[in-house]
Amino acid sequence: MTSDSSERERQITSFLAKQGWDGAELRPLDQDASTRRYIRLTRPDGAKAILMDAPRIEADPCPPEASDELRNQMGWNAQTRLAASRVDAFVLIAQHLRSLGFAAPEVHAHDSELGFALIEDFGGRKEIARQIEAGTVAEQDAYLAAMDVLVALHEHPVPDVLSRDGEIWPILEFDRLALASNADLYADWLPAEVGHDKLTGEMRQRWEAERDALIEQAMAFPRTLTLRDFHAENLLWLGGGRIGLLDFQDAVKGWDAWDIAMLTQDARRDVSPDVAEAVIRRYLDGTGKERAAFEERLAVIGALNALRIAGVFSRLQHRDGKPRYAEFQPRQLKVLAKNLQHPALQSMAAFVREATPFVFTGLA
Repeated sequence: MTSDSSERERQITSFLAKQGWDGAELRPLDQDASTRRYIRLTRPDGAKAILMDAPRIEADPCPPEASDELRNQMGWNAQTRLAASRVDAFVLIAQHLRSLGFAAPEVHAHDSELGFALIEDFGGRKEIARQIEAGTVAEQDAYLAAMDVLVALHEHPVPDVLSRDGEIWPILEFDRLALASNADLYADWLPAEVGHDKLTGEMRQRWEAERDALIEQAMAFPRTLTLRDFHAENLLWLGGGRIGLLDFQDAVKGWDAWDIAMLTQDARRDVSPDVAEAVIRRYLDGTGKERAAFEERLAVIGALNALRIAGVFSRLQHRDGKPRYAEFQPRQLKVLAKNLQHPALQSMAAFVREATPFVFTGLA
């Protein structure tokens, strides 16, 4: 054990002792895909909780008034408006969601400076993806319950800032720079799937023009609170139609279609067409929104998101040495191709067909 890890263990022991959890059994859970880790705690009296261990290694959050130049200097989290592992973001957004009646975990105690939160334990492996696989819940029931969360969430205005007990967290806009930085992962990394380098020169200029035109369409769409990582691996089946929420600390002023695309256009699992149609009907019926306008939003926002994810999966394989993401890429390319079929995306579709034709024909 290194001196750094030894110091972290001492900090954990001290934090738990202050909260009355000294002597609890500690059992690490699966590693989160970030700097966070989670530890299940069981006290001798049978009480349970989860310790979120999120060392505060990121820079300060992006100031609301920051220029694009400053955000580019600050790095990826500021460019894309990510909170990453910030405990204060998790705590304040959890409290906001709970105040609206949603099943975010209760935060029993936290230390934002050290990066600890003692949170409610929802129990074992309750992700709706796992529950559907196990036959514990029907796919349509789980997805309809998840969509009911979005119907209810989108009834509420998006706060500019959350605050409590002296802590403040801004809910920033998912803006042009954030969308462009994310979408550029397509241009930088997807060509590597067939052994090519990133797009440069004239092709890069054309890409940026097509990208910006698509982003301009997105900027005209109405805003909602977007939880950003709303998919079957992050949603818990709590029974009785209740959905537990996780990984919402990156929430922004985004669009209804972002979370719906994350839910129904899942890169990690197939969502049956009948279920996808049922949950979209549920959303439109519940919100009274018009179908044609929604389908345009879903295609535009879905394409921007799919460009991002396809680029991420390629980078994970070809830069980071994680070949398992090759398993997800064919599904992701189908998602991208389907979104590009919408009439609002004809120009982007023509560019993608020229630059990376395998999006439509499949990887060899």
